[in-house]
Amino acid sequence: MTPEPQRLQYLEAMGLTAWVSRYRLPNALPTQEAEWEEPASRDAAPRAPGERLHALVDEVAEARATAPREAPADPEPRHRPPAGPGKARALLGDMAPAAEEAASDQSVATRPTTAPGEALRFTLQVACLDGRWLILLPREASPGASEARLLRHLLQAAGVVPEQMPPFEAFRWPQVEGLPVEAPLEEAGEGLQAFLAGRRRRGWVPERLLVFGHDAVLDDLLGLAEGHCPLLALPAWQGPDLGELEGSAEAKRALWPMMAGWRQAWQDGLHDEHDPD
Repeated sequence: MTPEPQRLQYLEAMGLTAWVSRYRLPNALPTQEAEWEEPASRDAAPRAPGERLHALVDEVAEARATAPREAPADPEPRHRPPAGPGKARALLGDMAPAAEEAASDQSVATRPTTAPGEALRFTLQVACLDGRWLILLPREASPGASEARLLRHLLQAAGVVPEQMPPFEAFRWPQVEGLPVEAPLEEAGEGLQAFLAGRRRRGWVPERLLVFGHDAVLDDLLGLAEGHCPLLALPAWQGPDLGELEGSAEAKRALWPMMAGWRQAWQDGLHDEHDPD
């Protein structure tokens, strides 16, 4: 199950507004709809749930302490109330059977502990040609006018002619700062997947990936190998950064044979769109 902080982060990446309750109680069932009675005093400030819980625990403990006992109390009780969340449950009436308590304690004792990690940090500029070919630029700033013109000319020379050049938008990870991280690489990958899934509402159905530029974090995340991206399950290509291509005629010449097959792949995708059978 995806932890709540990560779920909120993925929704943020997808561009969806997450509505959450004011107070989150662990393992709580959904609140049922009901007519709430007005408080007796409108001027009295309501207490937080945690404060009310502690007050209830104190009341129960006091009632037990003052209740008559049939046998004298053991000066050193064999079973002491458990610390942590189990303490409130024990003081409120031992609602959990002893076997369940023992199993719970054992599961907590044997549960592997994972040291919190640090989130991967990267920024991508993302665009999608006619909703079909995904373009990623590992960089902070979107391409300037000259770089955008160079990209358009490169695509045209390779036989990839979209109806219009799409604007680039930034994707940054992490989306929310300060959240606990257990699996940095996996969580970053799920965040990027969530971002792209959210763009399906705009008609993005990527069938191929083009990456201009290299970045250690992004390269590790995408895991490109033999023309394939396992993370996005797409045929993939990776080449030099647009800035490097813009300032080097030699880099442009070296790029030409790397684009072989783009024209045919673009045309095949167009035929598939118009001929679903």
